[in-house]
Amino acid sequence: MQDVASEMNLSETAFLVRRENGYDLRWFTPTVELDLCGHGTLASAHILWETGEAPPGEIIKFESKSGPLSAVSDGDWIELDFPATPVSLCEPPPTLIEAIGTSATFVGRSKFDYLVEVSCERVVREADPDLGTLARLDARGVILTARSDSPEFDLVSRFFAPGSGIDEDPVTGSTHCALGPYWQSRLGKAKFAARQLSARGGELRMHVDGDRVRIAGQAVTVMRATLVHAEQAP
Repeated sequence: MQDVASEMNLSETAFLVRRENGYDLRWFTPTVELDLCGHGTLASAHILWETGEAPPGEIIKFESKSGPLSAVSDGDWIELDFPATPVSLCEPPPTLIEAIGTSATFVGRSKFDYLVEVSCERVVREADPDLGTLARLDARGVILTARSDSPEFDLVSRFFAPGSGIDEDPVTGSTHCALGPYWQSRLGKAKFAARQLSARGGELRMHVDGDRVRIAGQAVTVMRATLVHAEQAP
């Protein structure tokens, strides 16, 4: 699986195995296996419904390295039920702030990533961090976030994970497992509209529900292919 993900050279490649009551699900970047991945789960649910492998309207259940996950269709959106990964205030490594290149209003740490809140959306949008320095941090990656300037969204973010083989992820469901509880404490509400400000960009909906976060996004099939495995000669 790691070899295939390296060959695909996408931010993540998802692998499914059918089980009696659902699917085993694993995700790989070009260099490492991940414990949790949002858009890889979203894409998996989408393709299972589209191909008829899962009946329309059926809740799809996954087993993963982060425990049980599920996906349900909600019109044009797919809602994922993920574990919350709350953020705790921490003393940032000196190299983190230097690498981000701007001052922070908050720095915390989830089980996976550092979360850095900055003053405004413009700072998030224009950030050009030192990826080589970020790659040396003892974390999966760094979430950069701020309140949104647009009334359509509550928050914006970007996610950099060069140490995991991803310079910048286009849209990252798993980071919103931390962003949801964090912004719930800041804004005093449980439902959010979020936008990730990568070059490609993406929109998400979130609902923090106790120790779970329901994250909704959209998916479309852009390619179908057959992977051929050539047996090595003895």
